[in-house]
Amino acid sequence: MKKTVLITGASSGFGKETAKFFHKNGWNVIASMRSPEKEEELNHLENVFVTHLDVQDESSIKKAVEAGAEKFGTIDALINNAGYGLMGVFESASIDQIQKQFDVNVFGMMRVTQAVLPYLRNNSSGSIVNISSFGGVVALPFTSLYASSKFAVEGFSESLSHELSKFNIKVKIIEPGGVHTNFRNGLEIIKNEIPEYDPLMATFFGRYATPTENIDKATPEEIAQTIYNAATDNSSQLRYIAGADAQFYADVKYKNDEDTFVNTIRNFFIN
Repeated sequence: MKKTVLITGASSGFGKETAKFFHKNGWNVIASMRSPEKEEELNHLENVFVTHLDVQDESSIKKAVEAGAEKFGTIDALINNAGYGLMGVFESASIDQIQKQFDVNVFGMMRVTQAVLPYLRNNSSGSIVNISSFGGVVALPFTSLYASSKFAVEGFSESLSHELSKFNIKVKIIEPGGVHTNFRNGLEIIKNEIPEYDPLMATFFGRYATPTENIDKATPEEIAQTIYNAATDNSSQLRYIAGADAQFYADVKYKNDEDTFVNTIRNFFIN
């Protein structure tokens, strides 16, 4: 019997590549997205069910999960991929921007997880793969909101992995580096009206790519492979770093004492 995966944010980037990768490997795929009427590729694949799901809308989550489970019989894996990126000066951020960052990246992920968990628990097996970021390991300047949301994903996932272990449900965290997907096109920059930050911002954005400019970046297809492996390897491995640039930042943090780590990041981007 084919297994079924539900993927959020499947209209582009990691989500779309992951949907295609699971399909290629014989899975039923519930490819959920905010605007399914715009999808022109996944809806032509056999055993792929394209459906509306907005992680900020609880009723849409319930409908998508129920419809997908009814179509394919159950749900065996969940890929929490939907995300939103916000960068800029924290002091200039509006409360609405702060709330949206967490509502999509954290509370949306939690809503979908709660909706899918009864199916996994009923099966006494399954996997939940949450997409974090190297920004969930190392917080760069001017990423305070995005990084803190991904740090929350990390803490939530780590705790949940213990909580669900007796049900034979695996929880995994993917930490991608800088991959060129539509995520960057949707990146929101906080409008800054505090001039004291302008030179710091200019320095940061001018240097953003420099530390890893000579390091190979993972492709979306390679990220999809990592997500698939995490969902299916049946191991107790919790974190999967995806990309040599992500590994670079993890090494800066974990292979140095804290003073060296902090000063290295500031020398990269601030000083």
